[in-house]
Amino acid sequence: MQEISWEKNLRIAWIGCFLTGACVSLVLPFMPIFVEELGVEPSQVTFYSGIAISISAVSAAFISPIWGILADKYGRKPMMIRAGIAMTITMGGLAFVPNIFWLLVLRFLNGVFTGYVPNATALIASQVPKDKSGYALGTITSGVLAGTLSGPFVGGLIAELFGIRNAFLMVGALVSLAAILTIFFIKEDFQPVTKESAIPTKYLYASLKYPYLLFNLFATSFVIQFAAQSIGPILALYVRELGQKENLSLCLWCNSF
Repeated sequence: MQEISWEKNLRIAWIGCFLTGACVSLVLPFMPIFVEELGVEPSQVTFYSGIAISISAVSAAFISPIWGILADKYGRKPMMIRAGIAMTITMGGLAFVPNIFWLLVLRFLNGVFTGYVPNATALIASQVPKDKSGYALGTITSGVLAGTLSGPFVGGLIAELFGIRNAFLMVGALVSLAAILTIFFIKEDFQPVTKESAIPTKYLYASLKYPYLLFNLFATSFVIQFAAQSIGPILALYVRELGQKENLSLCLWCNSF
């Protein structure tokens, strides 16, 4: 059995979650502008921008349970690597899309193959001592939040200085860095759960002291994310409507403060 340092894994997982969170939010500020550049009619820009932003989350919601089953069977590290490599292609590939159809295809596939953060969280939770679990999981969460909050800041600046398509290439490079760090520095001694020792979901749910809290947490998280993400498809267009015609990406960068 290989020696595993959960502290080292936590540091690498934090970096990976930071990069992943940043890359997911990095593309949001200028997505409506990019949709326009792809030739979409002005009256339909908001509609297609909303689809382009939300389609990843929708596909992830349906596919994530399947990746969870595979993670229980083969381990969390392989799923982290799978997500990192796939997102390198789906997010970096946005730099080369010729029209709105391929933009939506890659955004859909991005949601299908996502899953770096939940698997990183599960891996750390399975390795950290119980008395350090709060600290470790809080640290992972801070990486995700720091990346998500700084993503629009970096994305707007890069898009203004180097162009939107080059910003997508940078996203792909950052996600690939997360995958490389995971391959070489994350250690996992995974022992799959046998069918005999697995606890059925209904019994696990029944064993919870306050099972209704799961629904409350789901509903609260849904409302928060719905409210926070709903302005994404219209923010750039609204800023332009207010009179800002030039350096729109830079204005969105300033708005991220």
